[in-house]
Amino acid sequence: MKNAVLSLPKRFLVGRPLRNEQMGETLLPKKLALPVFCSDPLSSVAYATEEILLVLSLGGLALLHFTWWVAAAVIVLLVVVVASYRQTCYAYPNGGGAYTVSRENLGVNASLIAASALLIDYVLTVAVSVVAGVANIASAFPVLNPYTVVISIVAVVLLAMVNLRGVRESGTAFAVPTYGFVASVVLMIVVGAYHALTGHTPMAESAHFGIHATQNASGLLLVALVLRAFAQGCTALTGVEAVSNGVPNFKPPKSKNAAGTLVIMGVLAITMFAGITALALASHVHVTPDPADLTGTPAGYQAKTVIAQVSSAVFGGPNSIFFYLVQAFTAAILVLAANTAFNGFPILASILGEDGFLPRQFARRGDRLVFSNGIVILTVLAALLIWAFDASTTKLIQLYILGVFVSFTLSQWGMVRHWNRLLRTATGRTAAAMHRSRAINGIGAVLTALVLVVVLITKFTHGAYIVCIAMPILFVMMRAVRRHYDRVAAELLPTDEPVTLPSRIHGVVLVSKLHTPTLRALAFARATRPSTLTALTVRTSEADTEALQREWAERDLPVPLTILDSPYRDITGPVLDYVARIRRRSPRDVVCVFIPEYVVGHWWEHLLHNQSAFRLKARLLFRGGVMVTSVPWQLGSALAEDGAALTRQEEGRLAARHRVRSGIS
Repeated sequence: MKNAVLSLPKRFLVGRPLRNEQMGETLLPKKLALPVFCSDPLSSVAYATEEILLVLSLGGLALLHFTWWVAAAVIVLLVVVVASYRQTCYAYPNGGGAYTVSRENLGVNASLIAASALLIDYVLTVAVSVVAGVANIASAFPVLNPYTVVISIVAVVLLAMVNLRGVRESGTAFAVPTYGFVASVVLMIVVGAYHALTGHTPMAESAHFGIHATQNASGLLLVALVLRAFAQGCTALTGVEAVSNGVPNFKPPKSKNAAGTLVIMGVLAITMFAGITALALASHVHVTPDPADLTGTPAGYQAKTVIAQVSSAVFGGPNSIFFYLVQAFTAAILVLAANTAFNGFPILASILGEDGFLPRQFARRGDRLVFSNGIVILTVLAALLIWAFDASTTKLIQLYILGVFVSFTLSQWGMVRHWNRLLRTATGRTAAAMHRSRAINGIGAVLTALVLVVVLITKFTHGAYIVCIAMPILFVMMRAVRRHYDRVAAELLPTDEPVTLPSRIHGVVLVSKLHTPTLRALAFARATRPSTLTALTVRTSEADTEALQREWAERDLPVPLTILDSPYRDITGPVLDYVARIRRRSPRDVVCVFIPEYVVGHWWEHLLHNQSAFRLKARLLFRGGVMVTSVPWQLGSALAEDGAALTRQEEGRLAARHRVRSGIS
C-alpha cells in the first residue's frame, strides 16, 4: 500500500518508467531540438534590447543613439560564438561543452572553473528567464504584480515536472510556445516595418516622456556606460553552449544536426534582436531602471517592458488581440527558456558525477531516462534564488552572463589547443579545414575573453561579485568531493596480503520480548554456527525482565540469556559496552549482532516500530570488528503489500505482452 500511495502520483506526473533499450526513442530531430536547447538564446531577445536601453538611459536621452552600435557589437559577437560552437559540435560528437573541452585540452583546474561557471549560470538562467516571463505577464495584467514570487516559483516547479517526463516530451510540450514566439515577433517586425515604410511609424506610449539623467555621461564615464550597456546586451548569447552539450541527444547524424540547429538559432535570434531594437528606436521607447526617472508621466502610470511597448505601438494599442498574443508567447518563451538549463545542468552534473567531482547519484538516470537528481537540485536552487531576490529581473540580471563568458572563453581556448594537437599529424585538405576551424575558435576566444573582462568590470559592483565568490566555493567543493572519492578508492583497494580470517565469531541476539521474531532470530543465529552464541537483553523494567526469564526457562531454549543492568533505562549504552568488552578480550575475534526487526507495509507504521533497533544499529556500524545482521519479520500489512506488488507486476507483464502482440511500441 505504501508503494502504491507514493508511486501513483509519481506515475501521473512523470509517466511510466522507460527501459534502457528505449533510449533511442528519446533522440531529437532538429524541429524538437530547437525548442529544447535553444529556447534560452531565442528568448533573450525579448529583454536584451531593454537591458541596453536601461543602461544608456542613465545618461539621459542623448545616449540612446548609441543603441544601434551596441546592438551591432552584440550581433557580431553572436555570429562568432555560433560559428565557434559549430566547430565544437563536430569535434566532440559525444557532447563538447566547456567542461569536456577544457578537461581534455586545458587540464582539470580549467575544466572545473568552466563547470562551476556553467552550473551557477544554469541556475541563474532558470531564475532570470522565469522572472522575466512573469514580468511580461504582469505587464499585461498589473494586478498580478504582488504575486510574482509565488507565480515564478510555481512556474519553476511545473517546468521541472515536464522535464522529469523526458527530453522528447519536454521538446514536444515546448515546441508550440517557442515557434509561436518566433512567429509573433516576426509578424510584429514585418507589420512595424510596413507602417514605418508607409509613413506611419508606430509611436510607443513612453515616446513623449522625458528621462532624468542620473549620471553626467562624458569622457571615461560615457565609455563605461556604453561598455556596461554592451555587457547587458550580451545576455542575448546565454544558452548558446547548450547545443554543443546536448549533441548526444540529437538524431543521427548527431554533429550535423546539432550544428544545423545552431545556425537556425543564430539566424532567428539575430533577426528578432535586430528587429526589436530597430522598432524600439523607431517608436522612441523610453525606459529607465527606476520608473520615477521618467518625466512627464501621468499619475498611476505603470512601466511596461520594451517588447510590450513595441507590440502595443505596432498593433494599435494594449487592447489589440495581437498585443496579447505577443505578450502571451513572450511570457511563455521566457519561462520556457529555463528549459535550456533544465537540459544543460543535469547533463553537466552527470558528467561531473561520473568523473567524481560531484556525488555519483547525479550520474544515474531516473525512470524516464533523464538525470532526475540534477533536475531536482536545479529546481530547488532556482526557487531559492527567486525568493532571495524577490523575483526582480533587475537584481538577478546583474549576476547573469559572467559565468557564460568564463565558459565561452575556456571552451574556445580549449578548441584552439585541440586543433593544434591534431594539426601535428594532419595533411592536405584535412589540415586546411583544421586551420580554418582553429582560426574561427581563436577569434572566438579573443573576443569572448575581452567581453569577459568588460562584463566583470562593469557588473562587479552591481552584483557580479556574488558569482565571483560562489565560483571558487563551488570549485573547492568539487575538488574536495574528488579527493574524498580518491581517498575512499585507495582505502578500499585490495592489497597483496591475504584477508585474515577471524579467530572466532561471537553471536549476540538482541531480545526485548520472547515472541515469534525473537525465536526466528535465535534460529537463524544458531544456523550460522558462531563460536559462541548468547541472547542479550537490557533490564529497563524489573517485571518485564522477570517475565522474560520465566518464559525462557519454560521453553528450555538452548541459548543462554544474558541480562544487562541499566539504571538510567538506556538500551544502547549497555549493549555497546558489552560488545566492546568482547572485542577487548579478543581483538582478532568478530562480534555478530543479530537484531530482530519488523517489516511494515504502511509509512506511518515506521513511526511505531524499530526505533530502538535503528538507533542501536547506527551506533554499532561505527564499531570495528562488529557485524550487524537484521533478521526481518514481515507483519501482515507488509505481506499484503508484497502480494499487491506481485499482482501489479504480473499485470504489467501481461500488458507488455499484449502491446508486443498488437505491434504497439
